[in-house]
Amino acid sequence: MGVHRTARCRGPYGGEGHQAGGTDCADPAVFEVARHNRPPLQVCPVHLGPSLLLAAGVLWPPGIRLIGRPATPATGH
Repeated sequence: MGVHRTARCRGPYGGEGHQAGGTDCADPAVFEVARHNRPPLQVCPVHLGPSLLLAAGVLWPPGIRLIGRPATPATGH
């Protein structure tokens, strides 16, 4: 999981290059969604559901892989 710690969310649409509209989420990617004839889509927990419905080439049933852990908020304890 360590190589993906700096991966940023590309959801919910998963555009690449000049078609990257809607991929401006700054959160770290936690999941990777398999797609047909496209690179896997790396998304944060918020964009996982929308990416399954909106991203191009998503397999069904979806192939989802955990690539990181969501940041845990600091506690005052």
